[in-house]
Amino acid sequence: MTEGISVKSKEDIKKYQDGKVPEILNYVVNNSKFYNKRFRDIDIKKIKTVEDLEMLPVTTKEDLQKKYPDFICVKKDKIIDYITTSGTLGNPVTFVATENDLNRLALNEYLSFLCANGSNQDIYHLMVTLDKRFMAGLAYFLGIRKMGAGIVRVGPGNPELQFDTINRVAPTVLVTIPSFLIKLIEYAEINNIDLKKTSIKSAICIGEPIRDKDFNLNKLGQKIVNKWNIKLFSTYASTEMGAAFTECQQGKGGHLIPEMLIVEFLDENNKPVKKGEMGEITITNIGVEGMPLVRFKTGDICYHYTEKCKCGRSSLRIGPIIGRKNQMIKYKGTTLFPQSLYDILDDIPGVKNYVVEVDTNSIDTDDIIVKIGCDMNIDGFEKNIKDHFRAKLRVAPSINFMDEKEIDKIQNSDEIRKSKKFIDKRKNTFT
Repeated sequence: MTEGISVKSKEDIKKYQDGKVPEILNYVVNNSKFYNKRFRDIDIKKIKTVEDLEMLPVTTKEDLQKKYPDFICVKKDKIIDYITTSGTLGNPVTFVATENDLNRLALNEYLSFLCANGSNQDIYHLMVTLDKRFMAGLAYFLGIRKMGAGIVRVGPGNPELQFDTINRVAPTVLVTIPSFLIKLIEYAEINNIDLKKTSIKSAICIGEPIRDKDFNLNKLGQKIVNKWNIKLFSTYASTEMGAAFTECQQGKGGHLIPEMLIVEFLDENNKPVKKGEMGEITITNIGVEGMPLVRFKTGDICYHYTEKCKCGRSSLRIGPIIGRKNQMIKYKGTTLFPQSLYDILDDIPGVKNYVVEVDTNSIDTDDIIVKIGCDMNIDGFEKNIKDHFRAKLRVAPSINFMDEKEIDKIQNSDEIRKSKKFIDKRKNTFT
C-alpha cells in the first residue's frame, strides 16, 4: 500500500501542485463554458504556480446554483453518475462524474482510510447512505474496495440492525456521524450490550466535529469515548471537493491529500489569511474531469497548519470547522457559530437531542430558539440551561422543550440525507 505524495517533502508537494496549475486552467478554459467566459480577459499563461491563482476571481455557491450546467466539461455519454449536494447552505446543486472521476474518488478514500490507520485486514461497517444521489457513501465504498478491505453496507439508523450486524460480521471500523454513536451507546445500555466485547476498534466520524480548536475531543467526542473505548478519527469533505481531509493517529487535524486539491484559506476580501488566522477553505480540484472547480469558496471557516506531522506526512492540515460563513449568528451583540451552541448542549445531562433555529425578529436582528428533547421535569431545567449558555457565551437563547421523538423527526426527516441540527429562517441569508 502506498501513502501517496503526502509523505514527500514540502518542496516536492509544492512542485507537484504548481505543475498541475497550468493543466487545470487549460482544461477548464477549453471545456467549461463558465470558466471560458469568466477567464476571457485573463492571460492564464501567466498563472504558473499555486500563488498565482490569486490573479483569478473566486467561484461561489451562487455561481454553481445559477449556472451549474455551464460548469460541465464533458459530453453526456461520458457521464456515468449524477450526484447532488446536500443543500446545507442553499439549493442543492447537481454534479456529474465520469469513470475517471469515480476512480479519483476511490483513490481519495483509499488514501484517507490509510491515513486513519486502516488496512486490508479491516472490515468497514458503513452507517451511511449509498443512494439518494449522495456522493459520500459511494466514495467510501469505492475507496474501501480499492484498499481490499471488507465492507458491510447497513446504512443509517436502526440501532438493532447495527448491533445485529456487529454480532454477525464482526466489523472493526464504523463509518458514521458521531451523534449516532451516542444513540448506539444508549441502545446498548438499555439492552445490556457490553460494548467492551464488540469487535469495533475505531470510528471514522463524518459530518460533525469531534474536536475543539486545540484538537482535544469536544463534548460530543468525550461522551463517546467515555462509554465506548474506541479510537475516533475526524474527517471533513464535500461534494464540491470530491475529496476529504482525514485525521491520522496523531489527531492533530485533517490531512490534505495533495493529489486531489489545491487549497487556499481566504479572508472576506478573497486574500490569503496570515499564519494563525481563521480563513475560508477555498479549493481548486486536481484531476476532476466532469465538473472541476477553480478557487471555489466552500463557506467553511477553520485554522490551518503547515508544520510536518509526527505521522510523517508533510501535507498541510486543517483544524476542526469553526463554522460556516453563512451560519454566523449575530445575537445580542455577540457573534456565534452554531457549533458553540452544540458544544454546550452536548454537555448538559438530560438534553437528549436538539435543534437550533435562527430567525429574523421584528427589529431585523437575529433571534435564536433552541428546541430541546428531554425526559426530565422541566421545572428549573430551563434556567439551568440558560445559565450554562451565559457562563460560556455571555448570552442565552430562548428555550422550547419538545418531545424527544419530535426533535428526532426534525433532525432526520425523509427529505434530507444528513442529520439536521441547524435551521436558518433568516430573511437576509444566502439561499
